[in-house]
Amino acid sequence: MASHRKPRSAGTRVAGIRTPALATVALTSVALLSQTAVAAPTDGKPSVEEVQKKVDDLYRQAESATDHYNAAKEQTGQQRKRVDTLLDDVARGTDRLNKARDELGSFAAAQYRTGASVPDSASLLLADNPQDYFDQSQLMNRLTARQKTVVDDYVTEQSATMKKRREATQSLETLTKSQDELQTAKATVQKKLSTARELLTKLTAEEKKRLAEIEKRRQEEAARKAAELAKEQQAAQQKKDASSATDTSSASSSSSATKAQKAIDFARAQIGKPYVWGATGPGSYDCSGLTQAAWKAAGVSLPRTTYSQVDAGTTVSLADAQPGDLVFFYDDVSHVGIYIGNGMMIHAPKPGAYVREESIYYGGDSIIHSVVRPA
Repeated sequence: MASHRKPRSAGTRVAGIRTPALATVALTSVALLSQTAVAAPTDGKPSVEEVQKKVDDLYRQAESATDHYNAAKEQTGQQRKRVDTLLDDVARGTDRLNKARDELGSFAAAQYRTGASVPDSASLLLADNPQDYFDQSQLMNRLTARQKTVVDDYVTEQSATMKKRREATQSLETLTKSQDELQTAKATVQKKLSTARELLTKLTAEEKKRLAEIEKRRQEEAARKAAELAKEQQAAQQKKDASSATDTSSASSSSSATKAQKAIDFARAQIGKPYVWGATGPGSYDCSGLTQAAWKAAGVSLPRTTYSQVDAGTTVSLADAQPGDLVFFYDDVSHVGIYIGNGMMIHAPKPGAYVREESIYYGGDSIIHSVVRPA
């Protein structure tokens, strides 16, 4: 069953997914601060836990900046195509304008050489409406029908070409702005990643070992929560199967399941490939690049960025999540993975990591934003 997504903000309930109450957040914060105070060394050097949190935050900020980079890159590409089209139109219009000008010039030259024109008296006698004759300017009276057409075409083409030139100028300005935004987003990503790498390189061998132990415990907890979700979903599916004997939508459901399986098969084939920000394959991916490519393999077109993909389907509750659904994370919707069932997903996690299968609770249940079904 689909549910309506509520406004994205911290402390809200989105797509049936619970975020911590204010009191819980406060208590958790106090606990974390207490742990940090105990673990922090006396020399002022940050603790392993503090380094881990800082690195995680930097990676998430980098991923958010990557989405802005992807959006700017997409906009720049679209704007460049528009500019090229407009410039081509201007060139064609200018060519037609020059031809019309040349034709007008040939008429003027011929009239100048011969001095010939239809006598005014004859024009008056031959006119369908004598009043029309007197209402026209002397120049227009002496133009043939062909000449009048050429003049009209020239005026029309001149107006159209000038309009296209103005549009091209504005589009070039927009393109320049998009390119500046692209460079800014790129620099932001690179700065975040550089800071994270610098923090990690300062860790001692003992600290790195402890960091690995912390990560292992986090993964074990994530796996436990995934198993709990799997049991809940299996129980719900059994109830649904028991009441679906008269369901007439089985053909449609089968088609969606087939597409979802194709997307999952594609994603699974990418496991082991590196996360690279801004990458869309085939050798490397960022998170939304992977989901876009996977669903493209299933015949479904998704937007490029996470905050566009989150609106490209039907929102469902986590309890109703099915294989192939997209799971989004964080309040700013800066990460996404492909759900494969049993509380697990395939995703491109972060810089320095590889596409892998992992619990959707890899960062805790509070970071899950929503679940969307593309097909």
